[in-house]
Amino acid sequence: MTHLEEITPHTFDAAVGIRVRPDQEHAVSPVMQSLAEAYVHPEGVAWPRLIVDGQRPVGFLMAFLGIDWHGDGTVHRSGLWRLNIAADAQGRGYGRFAVRAVAEELRRRGTKEMYVSWHPGPDGPEAFYLGLGFREKGEVSGGQTVGVLELG
Repeated sequence: MTHLEEITPHTFDAAVGIRVRPDQEHAVSPVMQSLAEAYVHPEGVAWPRLIVDGQRPVGFLMAFLGIDWHGDGTVHRSGLWRLNIAADAQGRGYGRFAVRAVAEELRRRGTKEMYVSWHPGPDGPEAFYLGLGFREKGEVSGGQTVGVLELG
């Protein structure tokens, strides 16, 4: 059964061992960078998790919780920050599972919208996110398209 596990000393090596396909490396940061970013942000902003099928690590996700979107305190958003599915585990529904798991966590926390950004272009995950119900927000963040999914 697919489930999420916290990143702990016990799961750290499995998490940093997750590798996407080589042609996807330009579109998503490695897990090690994500964990470093989680560490340097204020406590409670990053929500990193290992995606496990049975006993097998198949991916990594990191949500952002109430992040100061513009850096000026005016807009706070939550959503999916990173999604890395292991190259040999892609196409089996783990990405959909991850998005649903983050959506459930955000709903549990009372959040009404889930944000994500993606690398634009034919080799990016736009079709994946749009297929899950995200809509383009008409914004760009760090060169990436911003999408939003209504949770309410």
